[in-house]
Amino acid sequence: MPRTKHRYTLENDSTMIEDVGVVIKLLTDDLEGDEHQRFIINLNCDQTILMIHNIDLVDRVPIHEGDLVEFKGEYEFNDRGGLVHWTHRDPNRKHESGWIKHAGNLYH
Repeated sequence: MPRTKHRYTLENDSTMIEDVGVVIKLLTDDLEGDEHQRFIINLNCDQTILMIHNIDLVDRVPIHEGDLVEFKGEYEFNDRGGLVHWTHRDPNRKHESGWIKHAGNLYH
């Protein structure tokens, strides 16, 4: 189960967070610019977060609705619960690295 009941807010905007959530919806990939896998997770506090995972830099995560994922990435606040991106290593080594863990495999 998710490790925290913390609800992320504007105070957490543009910070790296680490948490766990359940995949509740798979979305179509964003194909503009760098390609991104998109899906929505539900945290233990009933907050939903849009996950945006760069599949030009790292492998797609083979997830299904109902799967548990751990993640580290940069949180961006919005009125829908927020989004998390930077779930990968920065090839320029200027940004803190993130990752997604699913079924024992680490994607970064």
